[in-house]
Amino acid sequence: MLVITRREGEEVVIGDPKNPDGVVRIASIKGDRVRIAFDFPREVEVHRREVAEQIVEQRPETVVGSIRPTKTGTTNGR
Repeated sequence: MLVITRREGEEVVIGDPKNPDGVVRIASIKGDRVRIAFDFPREVEVHRREVAEQIVEQRPETVVGSIRPTKTGTTNGR
């Protein structure tokens, strides 16, 4: 895990600095509360840990496909 110290208004660039995947900015700090702003493309999902865990628990495991043995003596319609 990488730990970086940032002040309010400072940013962390994720990915290639020339073409970043996203940016995380410290929006504000009030007492023991830190507000963080995420600037990522819409297709990138960003969740709080507790929400991510709920999503994982609720999503059934997806089956991509299955391999079935072919019937012997069958042609491909040719």
